[in-house]
Amino acid sequence: MTFVTTELSLFFEEYLFLIIGYAVLIMSSYLILAHLSTRELREYLKKNSFVDYDVLLTSEFAPSLSLIAPAYNEGFTIEENVKSLLSLNYNNYQVIVVNDGSKDNSMEILIKKYDLLLTELDIHPKIETKKVRGIYASRNAAFKKLIVVDKENGGKADALNVGLNIAQNQYVVCIDVDCILDKDALLKLAKPFLESHGKRIIATGGVVRIANQCVIKNGRLVEVNIPDKMLPRIQVLEYLRAFLLGRMAWSRLDGLLLISGAFGAFDKEIALLAGGYSTKTVGEDMELVVRMRRYMLESKIPYGVSYIPDPLCWTEAPEDFKIFKKQRSRWMRGTIETLSLHRKMFLNPKYKLLGMISVPYWTLFEFLAPGIEFIGLVITFVFIVMGLLNWHFFVLLVLFVYFFAVMFSVIALYNEERSYHKYPKQTDFFKLLIAAFIEPIYFHPLTVYAALVGYKEKIMGTKGWGEMTRKGFTKK
Repeated sequence: MTFVTTELSLFFEEYLFLIIGYAVLIMSSYLILAHLSTRELREYLKKNSFVDYDVLLTSEFAPSLSLIAPAYNEGFTIEENVKSLLSLNYNNYQVIVVNDGSKDNSMEILIKKYDLLLTELDIHPKIETKKVRGIYASRNAAFKKLIVVDKENGGKADALNVGLNIAQNQYVVCIDVDCILDKDALLKLAKPFLESHGKRIIATGGVVRIANQCVIKNGRLVEVNIPDKMLPRIQVLEYLRAFLLGRMAWSRLDGLLLISGAFGAFDKEIALLAGGYSTKTVGEDMELVVRMRRYMLESKIPYGVSYIPDPLCWTEAPEDFKIFKKQRSRWMRGTIETLSLHRKMFLNPKYKLLGMISVPYWTLFEFLAPGIEFIGLVITFVFIVMGLLNWHFFVLLVLFVYFFAVMFSVIALYNEERSYHKYPKQTDFFKLLIAAFIEPIYFHPLTVYAALVGYKEKIMGTKGWGEMTRKGFTKK
């Protein structure tokens, strides 16, 4: 009995050491990333305060862009979204909307609203995809930039590959059709491709913000509001942290693994050479970036991946837990699949900073974190019941983690206020501040649960995206 007690005590000590060590490691990494992001944001704002984007608008050297927008059951928002894409401040671009076998009236809305007719377009596909049923163009000269593709359902990656096959320009901008873009979004997204400094820029990403309760008129965002419901309101905070305190730092380190599928630009030639979007994963956005970077490193070609901190893209966030759970479990499956497909890079010096820091970070703190947290909580409660862990120590530890999480959200809010100040109402700021205090208790357990569902779905072999119901944007 004494031997069992001694062994249990030793296990308890090792467990405490590992859990506290892991917590210190993840918190330290967050603080380092926040520091780097703040510095990068400050430098970006200073440098770009002198930029006249009107010069790029009229320049013959402005990169030619093809916008690819996959659409599946987007009838609620598709008219406003396409209108938004067609009214951007940019000269040399086309819009390719790919209807991925929608079951709703998306195609009917597009044909009626944009006066579409079947057309013959000479294409030479380099990526194998599901069958294309028809390619449409508008009879109305006002919509001459628009091409609509109707195809059999094959998933988002397959729809994006159809767009890559059809795209006629040097760079492709892949977006979610449910997004509303800032009028100068393409100008800002195209600029890094002109600032290569001896490297080939293969991808550029932009900031995504939450549009719930914002007012959209004629495809433009005319009023920014904080979501009424707590779930999307906290996602505003989450997106601020992810984009302003995360990806800015990884961009500075040149270790960015993810450009959001909601809004990102890619060098079409390199995307095709890398094989296009993978249909073997639901995390096709992250997987393509990793594969393109891997291709460039293995080919020993100098390259860069850029990131724009401007709030360029606005999207609708899930407002109920059922849809939220589907989204986050899919994100986890996509992360697992990408890391698995590129496991060769893990701690491999051949892939430089990506192999030695970026991939291990995503493995430890994105993929494994929810599982470690859940197992840690279960073991902790067992130790409490057995009397091995002091309640006071446990409460102090929980309070420390809670206030660290709140502080991190406050830093993100501070960066937003000092930079773009997209939420000018004082009431909006206080709503987000209150959400910061609620998030660790309400939102974080939901994300952990959704991630655990993602683990289960991956083990059970779940495929596909699942249905994602949209409510549409607020209009005046």
